[in-house]
Amino acid sequence: MGVFVFLPLVLPLTAWPIARLAEQHLHPRAATRLLTAVAAVLAVCSTLCLALLMVVGTAQLPGNPLPDAWSDPQVRAALPYDEIAGPAAIPALLAVLVSCGRTALRHRRVRRRSAHALRALRGRTVAVLPDPTPYAYALPGSGRRRGRVVVTTGMLTALEPAERRALFAHERAHLTGRHHRMLLAVQLAARANPFLRPLRTAVTYTAERWADEEAAAAVGSRRVVARAVGKAALFTPRAPGPAFAGFAAGPVPRRVAALLAPAPSARIWPPVSTTAGLAAWGAAVGTTASALSSANSAVTLFFVLKAATPM
Repeated sequence: MGVFVFLPLVLPLTAWPIARLAEQHLHPRAATRLLTAVAAVLAVCSTLCLALLMVVGTAQLPGNPLPDAWSDPQVRAALPYDEIAGPAAIPALLAVLVSCGRTALRHRRVRRRSAHALRALRGRTVAVLPDPTPYAYALPGSGRRRGRVVVTTGMLTALEPAERRALFAHERAHLTGRHHRMLLAVQLAARANPFLRPLRTAVTYTAERWADEEAAAAVGSRRVVARAVGKAALFTPRAPGPAFAGFAAGPVPRRVAALLAPAPSARIWPPVSTTAGLAAWGAAVGTTASALSSANSAVTLFFVLKAATPM
């Protein structure tokens, strides 16, 4: 077990370079999927190792309900017990569970409230609200209910017909790509390990860029989408909630600049000879090492404690 149990807690640092470079050198679709997968694996591994440290730390506390043999000196020698790290893992893991739980509940609550507010428009894939405040977002469905695009009359009035088509294509791309699941995954990952916050920020941007590219392909004009995004950002007073993706979300100036540039390459993985390629392989190696370290620690702890537990 040894030092391997601590590695997944810091290996998310290996993903920092690709979090930034993926935005610039990968297609937004590939970048979103890659960063989401990396964040999810690293978060699970670091949480698992916190749980393993908590078990070790709990075994050393007086009055714990675990078998006395678990605090035997020979067991301590086989496990990475530390007078600080072991007990500190207990409140750390509780904080992670509470934070992730609150984020998941908030996500669910916002979606349910939004769906409840639109219950009168059930069955429609586009919900137009009589609100002069300009905003639009994609509201995911649940179960058999389909997702829908929610837009206000204020937003429709602010945009020209071609820009409206770009808006609807953008929001439908969010629904088709299930971007809300990826955004929730990286939000939970960032709650589980603060080192993963750069990946959450990157995925928030690349998901919007993914939808922008889908909208540009649908309307046949990158400039129209860029103009629509810029105008929506000027008129929208605030970003939508965390449960859904909005048309004016993310760093708008960067999105507009990317739309005014040539379309990105559809390459899934950058060449290893490039900086982005090296960063991608570094993130892949760090993710693999994190998975192997957490698995090694879990298996070692299982067999050590099994041998120490009286039959």
